Amino acid sequence: MSLILHLAPAWHYDSLPPDAPYLSLDFEREGFIHCTQGADTLLRVANRFYRDAPGDFVALVVDDGKLSAPIQWAPGTLDGESLLFPHIHGPIDRAAIVGVVPVRRNSDGEFVGFEEAPNDWERSP
Repeated sequence: MSLILHLAPAWHYDSLPPDAPYLSLDFEREGFIHCTQGADTLLRVANRFYRDAPGDFVALVVDDGKLSAPIQWAPGTLDGESLLFPHIHGPIDRAAIVGVVPVRRNSDGEFVGFEEAPNDWERSP
């Protein structure tokens, strides 16, 4: 088991039935759900791609061992650093979401931290 993270607009996550599997807003277009590993990486991704997006966001903490959909670790680059990013190729089972943590932003829209951060977000696969 390892924990991976998905950034979601809070309104979108809250609008879904609590017993239904989760699909991201861009799943139909992308064919998978973008995720990261590690709180710091999630903040970097959030600031790179979502800093200008209005509203509140949450980090879904996902136990990859509880997913029924396959995961593919794909290479990518973030701020010049080569990383592997987990892509979930299907819905996220609600049982796999082991935490939903609000992401803090400053007045400029910068993502700066989390309301609560589990100590084990940094575990490797």
